[in-house]
Amino acid sequence: MQVDMNVETREAVGKGVARTLRQRGKIPGVLYGQGECISLTIDPAEIRKVLHSESGSNTLLNVRIAKGGKEIQRTAMLRDYQLDPVTGAILHADLFEIAMDKPIRVRVPVAVTDGTPVGVAEGGILQHNMRELLVECLPREIPAHILVDPTPLKINQGIHVKEVSVPPNVRILDDPDRMVVSVAAPISEAKLEALLATTPAGETAAEPELIGKAKEEEVTEEAAAAGEKVAEKAGEKAGAKAGEKVGAKAPAAPAAEAKEEKKEGKEAKDTKGEKKK
Repeated sequence: MQVDMNVETREAVGKGVARTLRQRGKIPGVLYGQGECISLTIDPAEIRKVLHSESGSNTLLNVRIAKGGKEIQRTAMLRDYQLDPVTGAILHADLFEIAMDKPIRVRVPVAVTDGTPVGVAEGGILQHNMRELLVECLPREIPAHILVDPTPLKINQGIHVKEVSVPPNVRILDDPDRMVVSVAAPISEAKLEALLATTPAGETAAEPELIGKAKEEEVTEEAAAAGEKVAEKAGEKAGAKAGEKVGAKAPAAPAAEAKEEKKEGKEAKDTKGEKKK
């Protein structure tokens, strides 16, 4: 598929220029050509038109570049684009010039035909193992999609890359033994419960270890508490014995404090007497 795209060249580059372009409803872009790069001013509607087409980013673009009153034509493809993460607006686009007589490599989406596979009717589940295939061909021969028919598949059957039909001049580059689509067997409720109930050996071994550790911590805490009580009682007994041995000398501390208070009071009086003199 080919579409026309009208763009303009620009001389100025940088963040300020890009911001000004977006304020005018345009976006900056670059055409990577055969030996040269051209800075472009693009209408974002042109990019959206490509993205919403049947071929998407594999669409061939007839780029018409307005430069100094002249028009330059190039054949290109949309290589990359940048979106605003909040608004989804297109902020930037990169185009890649191609030669129509040289093969290129692109990724083509896989499409599944309508109809219910045999295995699905029997209770199986259709699985899309590969959504895209990497192919090599001339630009004009890029398919919009690669069609796969899974209707004959039974449970536990599938279609490999080597079994996919493509046009004569299109070559698939993916591993031939990779599965593209398949029908998986259904999982019974009993098997699902068994899988959910099964715990890896490592986790099973870890649980008793944690429980044992927790019990050990509890025992240690109890022992520590008992030790504190024993120590407290021992301290009380030792204090009592010391009191018995010292006798009347034990309350000496309060008496000493009283003596110090009297001494301070006497000093205070002497100071007042000196002031009166």
